[in-house]
Amino acid sequence: MQRAIRSYVIRAGRITDAQRRARDQYWPQFGIEFQPQVLDLSQCFGRRAACTLEIGFGNGEHLLERACSTPERDFLGIEVHEPGVGRLLLAAAKAQLTNLRVIAHDAVEVLLQQIAAEALDEIQLLFPDPWPKKRHHKRRIVQPEFAQLVASRLAANGRFHLATDWTPYAEHMLAVLNACPSMINCASDLGFVDPSHVMARRATRFQLRGERLGHPVHELLYRRR
Repeated sequence: MQRAIRSYVIRAGRITDAQRRARDQYWPQFGIEFQPQVLDLSQCFGRRAACTLEIGFGNGEHLLERACSTPERDFLGIEVHEPGVGRLLLAAAKAQLTNLRVIAHDAVEVLLQQIAAEALDEIQLLFPDPWPKKRHHKRRIVQPEFAQLVASRLAANGRFHLATDWTPYAEHMLAVLNACPSMINCASDLGFVDPSHVMARRATRFQLRGERLGHPVHELLYRRR
């Protein structure tokens, strides 16, 4: 899979002094440097446990809550924006978490080069940039090659959970993933899933912004064939 087009732009966001200190102080505890070699997740976490990967965790509020509420599961978060990484590291340290690790790098490259085949039990992609303008649709992270890459990194019956508040992108996701031979749509009508059928989760700031604008939230849930 080629990575000529990125699905994100690193914008100059203001990082606070506390976030910068957290980045410096807690990265050795929670951070994993990107390297083009496969990770041993059991070594990273010091145990063998089911592992969830969240792609683009933003400020990390959802990932933090799940790691706190599910200590028997390990969580790996990927985010390229430094303020969000700093915010999550600070919160994780305050919560004294041992089941959370962070990679600050491009998610597709991490999946391609650092995550072993069938290593994950769950992948979440919540409210990614919808790139609404037609000329930018090629930047959307959900594409056929990406769907197949995700499937290859999930264990048998592993789950891929997506959510977006941009209806055209939701329809694009649905078409791409329904066409992926390695994925099975968990909705009985092969459409979107009822939110009540997806685990309860804290709303992300992107979701709250969409809801304030009156955007409907679409949830998608797939499992590895």
